[in-house]
Amino acid sequence: MEKTLICLRNLILVAVLVSMAACAGAGSGEKYRDETMDFGAIKNVAVMPFANLSRDQSAADRVRDVFVIDLLASGGVYVIPTGEVVRGLGLAGIMNPTAPSNADVMKFGPIMKADAVITGVVREYGEVRSGSSAANVISMSLQMMETQTGRIVWSASTTKGGIGLKDRLLGGGGEPVNDITEKAVKDLVNQLFE
Repeated sequence: MEKTLICLRNLILVAVLVSMAACAGAGSGEKYRDETMDFGAIKNVAVMPFANLSRDQSAADRVRDVFVIDLLASGGVYVIPTGEVVRGLGLAGIMNPTAPSNADVMKFGPIMKADAVITGVVREYGEVRSGSSAANVISMSLQMMETQTGRIVWSASTTKGGIGLKDRLLGGGGEPVNDITEKAVKDLVNQLFE
């Protein structure tokens, strides 16, 4: 009887660990893609400043910089330089570049010769704690608006990093924040070109 209880307890422990492993880690979130949009027609893209909901004051700028580089490296579109985007925002008189209205996007597009505008929100960035464990995490979402009508044609979110099973059992601080930022950005760029 005692051996049966020990085996049962070990079986439950293994099941709990497998469940924790399945829940640990992170992945892509929801995604929207307008099926009527010809994404092949998008050649020039302006990446607006990202909104920052995290505790790190410079998170949005860091993530935007990594995103712009990865989007350029993909070769799928030309990304208008950040300085030109800032100049265009002034010319178009856009008051809130992190959340432009449809009219703002339609006014901005011809000024910058942009076919689309990408906006984003960094929801989490940096270290998270759970009990005695800590690890870095990034959670963000992006959306693309085409400049002729100002409508959203693509939107996606992702979360990378966080406290995994290894961190809970063995301790450690997880992956460096730059590594998980690059993974999150690659995930979103891949979703954009799917």
